Amino acid sequence: MTATTTICIDPKVKDKLTSLKRYSRESYSSVVERLADMAIDEEPLSDEAISGIEEALADIKNGRLHSEEEIMKEFDLK
Repeated sequence: MTATTTICIDPKVKDKLTSLKRYSRESYSSVVERLADMAIDEEPLSDEAISGIEEALADIKNGRLHSEEEIMKEFDLK
């Protein structure tokens, strides 16, 4: 059995939810469920990917960057 819950939302948020309906009679529950499903990452980042991101951020903080122009020239790209 489906439970009913009342929530208070800003009218602007309700308008956004309405605009996200796939068809006019789609329930807000379906819209919210679809949005919640989209927010959950089915494939979280691996430890290796996280490590790579941290390394890249450290490079950026330490100024170890190359411009697009430098990369294009180095790899002979136009």
